[in-house]
Amino acid sequence: MAEYDVVVRGARVFDGMGNPFAYKDVAIKDGRVCRVERHVAEGGHREIDATGLAIAPGFIDLHSHGDLAVLTCPDAPNYISQGVTTTVCGNCGLSAAPLSDRHREEAMRYLRPHLSDADAPEWDWSTFGEFRERIENVGTRLNIAPLVGHGSIRIAVKGFDASCPSQGEMAAMKTLLADAMEEGVFGMSTGLIYPPGSYSETPELVELASVMTPYGGLYSTHLRSEKACLVEAVDEAILIGRMNGIAVEISHHKAAGRSNWGKVHGTLRLMERARSEGVDVACDVYPYSASMTTITSLVPDVAMEGGVEAFLDRIRGGEGREEVWRGMRLLGTNADFATKDYPWWSILIARCPHQPEAAGRTLEEILGGEPSERPRAFLDWLVAVRADAMHVMLAAMCEEDVIAVMRSPFAAIASDGWFCSPERDGAPHPRSYGTFGRFLGRYVRDEKLLPFEEGIRKITSFPASRLGLTDRGVLLPGFWADLVVFDPEKIADRSTFTEAHQYTAGIEYVFVNGEAAFEKGEIVGGRRGRVLRRSS
Repeated sequence: MAEYDVVVRGARVFDGMGNPFAYKDVAIKDGRVCRVERHVAEGGHREIDATGLAIAPGFIDLHSHGDLAVLTCPDAPNYISQGVTTTVCGNCGLSAAPLSDRHREEAMRYLRPHLSDADAPEWDWSTFGEFRERIENVGTRLNIAPLVGHGSIRIAVKGFDASCPSQGEMAAMKTLLADAMEEGVFGMSTGLIYPPGSYSETPELVELASVMTPYGGLYSTHLRSEKACLVEAVDEAILIGRMNGIAVEISHHKAAGRSNWGKVHGTLRLMERARSEGVDVACDVYPYSASMTTITSLVPDVAMEGGVEAFLDRIRGGEGREEVWRGMRLLGTNADFATKDYPWWSILIARCPHQPEAAGRTLEEILGGEPSERPRAFLDWLVAVRADAMHVMLAAMCEEDVIAVMRSPFAAIASDGWFCSPERDGAPHPRSYGTFGRFLGRYVRDEKLLPFEEGIRKITSFPASRLGLTDRGVLLPGFWADLVVFDPEKIADRSTFTEAHQYTAGIEYVFVNGEAAFEKGEIVGGRRGRVLRRSS
């Protein structure tokens, strides 16, 4: 008679904590791991022979934007297929909640480029609790750990008004953050290069983040600068954590733009010193030298005041267009460069719902014509596509910097991607499909950047500890059975910039909360994922 739901036999077990692997059997019952032993004598309703394979805790992605697509792409095939069983959403200051009636349309319009489908569902929720119910009604294949975005809080209270919040507005923002923490979010994110987060000053962030102190919330930040002022931006993040006694997570840590390459060595030392002084600061990184973001990041922040539609009105003509053009020239926009660090040929369009044929082409190809006319042609193109596009910057970082950050003991691996599928998305950044296979296959196995045990720790127990998860991220009895069975000799990313929609090689089985969700290249079973809550 079967004693367990599933028994995985003879696998090379990586416990997620960095301990040396051992060959053991793993038994699952009622959604949890119940035995991890050299030999489990009792049988399972399902038996899996994992000879020659490895088993590890399901991978935990500290940085994604899946909450902005979960209702239209709840199976998240690109994530579950690479072994991700939990993903942290609401990053870079932008989350699906809270929403206010006064500024709902502005928020929806601004977040549209992140959605997996041009025809997104009606956003009829206001609070995180209501958004959670919407997800639970649809279902999700993997677990979601939400953050609340500072930018979304700011939009809900004051839209795209660039002024400092008044005393009343700050009180309203604090209330929204406290409400979100009460509803179980894991912390607050900021996106300080994106309006309206970029309009905020350090005192605003220090005061607002103080709300999280009694909750033990995480402050996760897309820094104010990843270029010339990178060091100062890391100092600001550390200050916010130090002033409030809260943990700090520096998102997708990088030095962007050739003139800034190498600066990560100094910022890693800054973090190490802050840690020695008692500030719980760490970072995450994706294993690619190309980055990706919204198309409006290529225009001056001031041009976005009032929201996307106000920006489009400005660039359609008249003095407003000239003001935007003057601001772009200050950023370095000219015949050869979209900004001083990024040539037109290096900017690849990933998604463009109003011009799908643009996906997979560079701005140089799209704009065409005389090089001298490209900057103004770019403004015309933004009007034509309603400023609704995502782009990849192919020449953003250098490989040596990426490796330096990945090697740091206080850096986790994260994707910075979103839920997508071939039916819904054009040419997404390969990180949305291949982050974890690339890290384990290319950097851990092939280049021997780290021992396999340490590589697994960076994508399991370490991100779990950053979130305060006490029952996931480790392969031990009593923990939820979020598990991935893979071939350590074959695991590898296959997604490329020209053929993005390709599953990671070597992933054999993925279990979420004890039930198979992915097997041998196929989505299986039901949607057993959950919207997780921060432990009180």
